[in-house]
Amino acid sequence: FPSHDIVVISGADKPIQDLWHTTPLFHGFFIMSMALWGTVIGSVFAGAPTEKFGRKKVLIWLGIMFVASAIGSALAQDPYTFSFFRLIGGIAIGVSSVAAPTYISEISNKNNRGKLVGMYQFNIVFGILVAYLSNYFLAGFGGENDWRFMLAVLLIPAAIYTIMTLGLPESPRWLLSVANDETGAKKTLETIGVDNVEETIQEIKKANEEEKSFGVANLFSKNHIKIISLAFLIAFFNQLSGINAIIYFAPKVFEMAGIGREGALLSTVGIGVMNLIFTIAGWYLIDRFGRRVLMFIGSAGYIISLSMIAISFNSTDHSMVVYYVFMFIAAHAVGQGAVIWVFLSELFPNSVRASGTSFGCLVHWVFAALIAQVFPYFAANVSGTVIFGFFAFMMVLQLLYVWKMMPETKGVALEDMGGTVVLH
Repeated sequence: FPSHDIVVISGADKPIQDLWHTTPLFHGFFIMSMALWGTVIGSVFAGAPTEKFGRKKVLIWLGIMFVASAIGSALAQDPYTFSFFRLIGGIAIGVSSVAAPTYISEISNKNNRGKLVGMYQFNIVFGILVAYLSNYFLAGFGGENDWRFMLAVLLIPAAIYTIMTLGLPESPRWLLSVANDETGAKKTLETIGVDNVEETIQEIKKANEEEKSFGVANLFSKNHIKIISLAFLIAFFNQLSGINAIIYFAPKVFEMAGIGREGALLSTVGIGVMNLIFTIAGWYLIDRFGRRVLMFIGSAGYIISLSMIAISFNSTDHSMVVYYVFMFIAAHAVGQGAVIWVFLSELFPNSVRASGTSFGCLVHWVFAALIAQVFPYFAANVSGTVIFGFFAFMMVLQLLYVWKMMPETKGVALEDMGGTVVLH
């Protein structure tokens, strides 16, 4: 549901601007992108509490923050109060993008890790679909205050999530690597169904000792230069595909193509459905074909669909834009959408996994926030051909990154990941 918290604002975009008469720059920063700047703050500081207090405690507190954000933003009476509670929700999203994939990767094994971490992306996509559906059905409900009901819907999944996290076991790798709780680690490994508990314990211990001997406890040591580069680039290209320009401003994009507001809101539901269908496909394929294959497929789909969108905006007939956007969403869901959180949670050694994942998420959210802030300006002053042509060019560069730099991490144990990345 973190995705619901961000995407739901797409339906409240215009009503809020009309209500508080905000300027485009103020609206872009304080209304539309404040939650995204919160994700930047959250991802910056996520590593420390996730390492110190454990994955489970952090996940519980995130639920409480989501509840507060939902209530506060729905009841806000001015843009500044609204922005504050959106910021709180954004911080929670930023921390969750580190803590959740890290936690999932550490309770899974090398054969199903992609599928299990991919569930995080599935839930993101499901949240997007729910946000689009709730926006569509609540449009007009409550008159001019329909946007308040759109934002209040988040309270339901936030409360359910908070209650359910109370029953989670703690990460066995955190228990061994940070808390030095071997008994607790064994109990968790037994709970999640690991066959050779003692063997797994010894493998984790061995990896921890090797990390200490090589001095890799510092994330920004020279030993991690390649891993950091890989994390930076996959997060950078994820946002420079234009995915969040379309996800956050889907109604605006469709209105640029000449579709009315009601039709634009309905078309966003189509985006959610396509995203969900192809995310399921990526979730099914990621542990079968591997991360690089999906990235190749996604990159090719990006280039084709974005080029067609750019060409369509350069013509007098924009009727195909909706279908090209659907094609773009399918390419994203199978490629970057399925891979990014899995890849970021796999790359780093146990001792710096949370801080390393935090770095990758920071890059992701910084560029997401920048795009959300500047897109309204460019949409108003630059043609769709230039905007989407730029995104298409960036995806050509992503294709080169996948071909020349990205290692395959399918089937590699977390404790063996460092050597696999360095030798690639």
